[in-house]
Amino acid sequence: MSESPGDVHGVPVPCPPSEPTIPRLIDAFAASTPGQEAVVTGTERFTYAGLAGRTHAAARALASLGVDEGSVVGLMAPNLAEWIPVAVGAMRCGARVDAFHTWAKAYDLDFLLRSSAASVLVLAGRVGSTDLLRELRVLVPELDHPGPLHSDRFPALRHVVVIGDAIDRMGSWARLVADHAEGGPVIEPADRETAPAFVLYTSGSTSKPKAVPLCHRDLVVNGFHIGERMGLDAVDRIWLGSPLFWSYGCANALMATLTHGASLILQEHFTPGDAAELLAGEQVTAAYLLPTMIDALASKVADRVRAVTSLRTGLTIGRPDAVDKAAERLGIAEICNIYGSTETYGNCCVTDHRTPLERRRVTQGRPLPGVEIRIVDEETGAVLPSEQPGEAQVRGRLTPGYLGDAAATAAAFTADGWFRTGDRLVLHADGTVEFVDRTGDMIKTSGINVSPAEVESFLSGHHGVAETLVVGTPHPTKDEVVIAFVVPANDAVTEEDLIRYCKENIAGYKVPWLVTLVDDLPRTGTGKLLRRGLRNRAAGLVTDELGRTEATR
Repeated sequence: MSESPGDVHGVPVPCPPSEPTIPRLIDAFAASTPGQEAVVTGTERFTYAGLAGRTHAAARALASLGVDEGSVVGLMAPNLAEWIPVAVGAMRCGARVDAFHTWAKAYDLDFLLRSSAASVLVLAGRVGSTDLLRELRVLVPELDHPGPLHSDRFPALRHVVVIGDAIDRMGSWARLVADHAEGGPVIEPADRETAPAFVLYTSGSTSKPKAVPLCHRDLVVNGFHIGERMGLDAVDRIWLGSPLFWSYGCANALMATLTHGASLILQEHFTPGDAAELLAGEQVTAAYLLPTMIDALASKVADRVRAVTSLRTGLTIGRPDAVDKAAERLGIAEICNIYGSTETYGNCCVTDHRTPLERRRVTQGRPLPGVEIRIVDEETGAVLPSEQPGEAQVRGRLTPGYLGDAAATAAAFTADGWFRTGDRLVLHADGTVEFVDRTGDMIKTSGINVSPAEVESFLSGHHGVAETLVVGTPHPTKDEVVIAFVVPANDAVTEEDLIRYCKENIAGYKVPWLVTLVDDLPRTGTGKLLRRGLRNRAAGLVTDELGRTEATR
């Protein structure tokens, strides 16, 4: 068992800010360092005083729609200038913010709106090629009816507000804020420390995403300690090209930045060239990276990134080769390796930026202060000694449970309060952890969790599918990819039909990388479908497909 009471280098860990909630944290820095730049996004910049003002204006706007203590505001947008003010403005009213991903098609959005029971949805009308309003209209045709919104499908939903120009009868966020520009600060309700700030939706073993509440004070404390492992302070400029609606964004990058009074540099859509330009132009000092981003930067703009001499630290997930590329080819000498999940506030283990690279590349560091990890035998539950791989269980700062899913909550936590991660780790004698593999079926593709059961449930709705099993298999740049094995219900259905069906109806990251039609699926002696039997076959299919792609170049 390991916990991290102090710094690995023998220096006492500074205390996190005392503010109990995210709005009060912003107000504290607005008072102490009002002119310090807080957020840069697109063409907009605002200081901590400006950010505080924007969030109060957002709160007045949302309050005019009836948002108050106990309300739920759905937020569905990329890294736009409005994202943080909308979220924190809702929190000032006493509401929680349910952050929806922007890849959602109607199939995904139906679940998100039902699960959240949001009374207000603030969304970008279009993100890239995805017309979010079109997907919403499929579910809420009442949007085009005159008068107040009353949705038969989502009875809690009362207002839809569009970031950008107003469309038909839906309101514009900019106009709503302008209409409530006058007025004093919105006073956040008391005793919000342990109330949910965000609810994030994550895939796992179930056929639907799980709603994960993350509470104010734990977000503040965890984000601060992550920033300490990176060596952040108020002069740092932190780049985020991943979405704020992930825990890597709102629970990690945003909170590490805000708790240190630093500056967050947001990129709406990652491309290597634009990222290199932004890193240089903003003299970024810390970067939030994923292995796919590192691969893209290293292969296309390595010299440009390495020339950004201010860039010294940051985070990435896992693979030794990714850490090596970040440190050596991109010049981010103090890059930190991480381990965690949405349920553990994004990350519960982070390497210290001062740790030698040979340890940062293969371990994910010690648990953060206030967090414990134990490794148990997967069959017996017995706690294992150091250097023996087993299932990792975490105690400390954890989600209080999955909203609306008591069974999933009970399955995820032990009787003595430890969270079952579903990952196999080794706990080393020096207190660091090393990721080995996953014990369950969950797929992680380009840093995003995908539930095989959810993809199977969707595919089973196609008239040409009799049975299906979905597995993840390693991929050289995407960590894993989704492979679907399908027993067809008729001779007419093709693999291309099923890929197209998925692309048109579910979020892109859930779409199988490959669909293959089979005569039957492996089963146990009792007739239960056996996913494990397909993993080697899936790996061979990926190897063959990559070989064909390479041969045609």
